[in-house]
Amino acid sequence: MEKPRTQFTTAGDVAIAYQVVGDGPVDLIYASGWLHNIDVIWEHSGYNRFLSRLADKCRLILFDKRGTGMSDRDVGAPTLEERTDDIRAVMEAAGSKEASIFGVSEGANMATMFAAIYPELVSSVTLVGCFACKKWKPDWPHGQRRADFEKIVKILEESWGDLGEFLTARMPSVAEDQIEIDFHNRLFVQSGSRSTALNITRLNYELDIRPILPSIQAPALVLHSRGDRVVSTEDAEFLAKEMPKGRLKVLERDDHLPWIGNADEIADEIASFALAATDEQLSDRILATILMTDIEGSTEAAAGMGDARWRELIEAHDAAAARAIARDGGTLIKTMGDGVLATFGGPSRAVACAKRLKSDAAELGLNVRAAIHTGECERRGQDVSGIAVNVAARILDATPGGSCHVSTTVRDLTAGSGLEFVSAGSHHFKGVPGDWELFSVS
Repeated sequence: MEKPRTQFTTAGDVAIAYQVVGDGPVDLIYASGWLHNIDVIWEHSGYNRFLSRLADKCRLILFDKRGTGMSDRDVGAPTLEERTDDIRAVMEAAGSKEASIFGVSEGANMATMFAAIYPELVSSVTLVGCFACKKWKPDWPHGQRRADFEKIVKILEESWGDLGEFLTARMPSVAEDQIEIDFHNRLFVQSGSRSTALNITRLNYELDIRPILPSIQAPALVLHSRGDRVVSTEDAEFLAKEMPKGRLKVLERDDHLPWIGNADEIADEIASFALAATDEQLSDRILATILMTDIEGSTEAAAGMGDARWRELIEAHDAAAARAIARDGGTLIKTMGDGVLATFGGPSRAVACAKRLKSDAAELGLNVRAAIHTGECERRGQDVSGIAVNVAARILDATPGGSCHVSTTVRDLTAGSGLEFVSAGSHHFKGVPGDWELFSVS
């Protein structure tokens, strides 16, 4: 297939390059991994065949995420939240009302986050060679230890432009093919700078999408190569198990990159699953970031200044809060007399809004505390309820005046944002199982 025309749209103020190929009955969005360049990939016969086979059956939409390829490069290390904005922008630009999404490697992080936040836009999800969490943690023993990860980073630093050792693990079946090695060296170098490659690699190590997976309502297929040296079978099994409608298919191949080797098999699996997805009744469950605030000492303040003056002050506070929430892309669910409840599509925006709310309140002479948690909640008309809301309320109870405390989930999902957190200790909340590690926003 000839290389399609590249178009551009914007996500915020960032230009995103995308292509639309084919006219099949189902829109299929490709969320690529690591570094990617939609202008270069078509030059590779295997990649061209892989994409062409998808486009023969679906309306294929592919894009370069911010910081890579033909999209704007100078954007630092984009957060997972910002990368899902890229998908939304490309869908709108391509006129897609609903799509099946397939993510490769780190693209799975984008695909799952998007599917959880926007269930009404996603008909199905396919994840290829993907992981939920790279980093070793006490509750994730098959994660990668920091020392082993740093060895990979060092290899990238020292061999940029000549990534033979790095590529061998990702496409062992062609490790001795110099033409393949040369092409992929060129692909990655033309997809991003060395610093971008290192930033994305470090960001991916810190990400942990495990809390997101139970919120994915769409049918989900996890494809895993049995001999994959980058992603373990345990990773694939975990993903399939944690998604309510997930299933796993293990393929008898060794390559991590799906366009290497028998690409037809993977392309056919992806396309067939996308075409098989049927309209299902969506529940009112969504993944959301909950922001709750509370005015410190509100009862005493109201008693001291009288009802009329207090009401006037609260009205000014609520108006300022509504403006701040709208500015950061959130939804004001309700005011609560001495605080607000709002939801956001991602945690970075919620933290930015919490800082703004505290600053605006201080100008009114009020001291506000805030709590943030990302989790599954249920829409009830204009209100929200569920465990995520309850957890946010418990976090708020444990937050000192003038502070903003967040859950571990929020910290993990904001990797790469530049936000700094300080441990606020482990807490046990009444009515909520387990111990909760909280963090204070610096």
